[in-house]
Amino acid sequence: MSEPTAPDAPGPGPDAGQPAAQRIFLVVVDESPELKVALRYACLRAKKSAGRVALLYVIEPGEMQHWLAVENLMREEQRTEAEQKLQKLARDVVAITGTLPVLYIREGDRRDELLALMQEEPGISILVLGAGVGPEGPGPLISYFTSRGIARLGIPLTVVPGGLSDAQLDAIT
Repeated sequence: MSEPTAPDAPGPGPDAGQPAAQRIFLVVVDESPELKVALRYACLRAKKSAGRVALLYVIEPGEMQHWLAVENLMREEQRTEAEQKLQKLARDVVAITGTLPVLYIREGDRRDELLALMQEEPGISILVLGAGVGPEGPGPLISYFTSRGIARLGIPLTVVPGGLSDAQLDAIT
């Protein structure tokens, strides 16, 4: 279940005279070094287009599901870590865009939860992912969405090379 921790931007009203919906750039939070690049790109694009950034952190299932007490403690710790990470990233977003991001924490498989969130939140306009630059490849989400998963996406995908510098990002946004 989706748990936004910041209010969503108001969408357009039923009247044709209402302003268009805000562009929302969704970034999936993980521990990869390319997250920083994807986040900065999304922030710069949101700022220049009067859009907004949304951050998704997915807590993936633990290996100790047969030990309920241990699993519950681990889940609480993971939730606390997720909240702390999102709060830190939210400060970075505010520093660049001047607006609070929409924050989501979900539990489950990262790809499945991402797809479910995009189904539940039609205001999400663009998915921004940072591509890994190491020998292991661009990353599992990019690999999936640039092949058989593209039909399930439903919104544009922006893949940002993970090795770009701040100056390079400033120049292309």
